[in-house]
Amino acid sequence: MARIRALVLLGACLALAPLPARTGEKEPAGGVTVDKDKRTIKIDARIAPRKLPNLNDVYPIEIIACWPHPKGKKAHETVVTIEAKPSAVHKALEDFGLKPGTPVMGGTEQAKGPEVNLYLEIPGPDGEPRRVPIDKTLVDRNNKTLPKSVKWRFTGSAMTQPDPTRDEKVYGADLSGTLIAVYPVTMETVFQSSLTGKDEKFLKLETNKQVLPKEGTAVKLVIEVPAK
Repeated sequence: MARIRALVLLGACLALAPLPARTGEKEPAGGVTVDKDKRTIKIDARIAPRKLPNLNDVYPIEIIACWPHPKGKKAHETVVTIEAKPSAVHKALEDFGLKPGTPVMGGTEQAKGPEVNLYLEIPGPDGEPRRVPIDKTLVDRNNKTLPKSVKWRFTGSAMTQPDPTRDEKVYGADLSGTLIAVYPVTMETVFQSSLTGKDEKFLKLETNKQVLPKEGTAVKLVIEVPAK
């Protein structure tokens, strides 16, 4: 009887214990902090390298934030790299009451969705962090910063079917690792700007070295949700 009781207790303990992760799988890195009072989402980030060792060229900036190389599909053209799961940021935005809009791909149509404000929080000269609007972190060929008129919209990501032999679809940005796109070069992203595919042909962007710290510096990506 005592043996049976012990086996029952052991079974209960095993049922309550968390299941181990499958081999090769890791829990996605966090680094996402939500402040409901200040209506902000802060994400751990690093200033991205502009030249990747596997590529011969340096490509114009098309992305604000994505996973680092090699898992980030757009790591060769981003301002910062992150480890956060894009769908986790999507969920945080929905918790603020925002509803995703619609991403677009190329063309002249603008992405749809509620507007947010984007900043980078970088180390200041006195060691204290200072907040820089995203438009100030980018310059064109004439060394002019991105126009303030550019808006950033919560589009949400397109769903993607990773295995064509199966009907299962997943949140596309969790495959590409892209969080914020400057141009509509991918629908596997959480945010797109108001720029269109037509703008991409004429507006070639580079990081603003006069504002950003050196590559590899730890910074915070700040998403500010405007009050209703």
